[in-house]
Amino acid sequence: MLIKRPNPDAVLSSEITPPEIYARRREFMKTTAGLALGASLGAFLPLAEGAEKLPGKASPFSTTETPTPYKHVTGYNNFYEFGTDKEDPALNAGKLDTRDWKVAIEGLVKKPKTFDLDQLLKLAPLEERIYRLRCVEGWSMVVPWIGYSLSALLKQVEPLGNAKFVEFISAVQPENMIGVRRGVLDWPYVEGLRLDEAQHPLTLLTLGLYGEVLPKQNGAPVRLTVPWKYGFKSAKSLVKIRLVEKQPLISWEKANPREYGFYSNVNPGVDHPRWSQARERRLGEFSKRETLLFNGYSEVAPLYAGMDLKKYF
Repeated sequence: MLIKRPNPDAVLSSEITPPEIYARRREFMKTTAGLALGASLGAFLPLAEGAEKLPGKASPFSTTETPTPYKHVTGYNNFYEFGTDKEDPALNAGKLDTRDWKVAIEGLVKKPKTFDLDQLLKLAPLEERIYRLRCVEGWSMVVPWIGYSLSALLKQVEPLGNAKFVEFISAVQPENMIGVRRGVLDWPYVEGLRLDEAQHPLTLLTLGLYGEVLPKQNGAPVRLTVPWKYGFKSAKSLVKIRLVEKQPLISWEKANPREYGFYSNVNPGVDHPRWSQARERRLGEFSKRETLLFNGYSEVAPLYAGMDLKKYF
């Protein structure tokens, strides 16, 4: 029997949050951050049933683009631990056990430490950062993430002078993650950044989106968001961060080095071996748009001065 899956691009204009309403919501959250928001927030944003609200102050790092509708942000995802279809995470991630979650920071640091969620939430002021997200398959979205620069966390552990890279390791729960049992990748999922990339103010330790705690399908309870790189670089459900001297072997590079390099910067001039990266389709829109170098975040260009971005893709 043929099962027809919903088309994420088939969106009525009436379903998209109007920009003026979203702007009002951001101003509302900015002026009430730290207070009990109450039920009034529901007039500005349809929150998932039972979700916990997590306001953040408006950030100067935000794009002015209209956010992608909430249902697409939470219903169309890559999270292979819960399946390879885009709808699988929303269907299967409810089994993720986030109780007593901790993130260990270790390796080449002066003060290794393990943080629980309460400590992470209080470590630095939460910001709402509206970031573009470009996926390697050619689709994109704009998400109002909640978090703060990863550098604030790394500062707590004091990286040593020989630390050159940061390795990110995601949770593995075979009993709860159907994708792990299928062996799509060599688990756990591992990502990596150069230390200067990790310390760039745009790199976000992410604890929420759209004014609420992270839904499980989006990488609860804590994930990475690196807006100038392809989406798979933003590791989800983090349990360990290690500072190391040598470049770590990341999961997708290990699985298929011909198609996925360590840097994975959004570069419309470097095609994926199976498709062009020159254009993208924003979820909720019909026509495609031109893909921007570094996903439009030109301020990161100095990180790669003198590098051949086709060789180091």
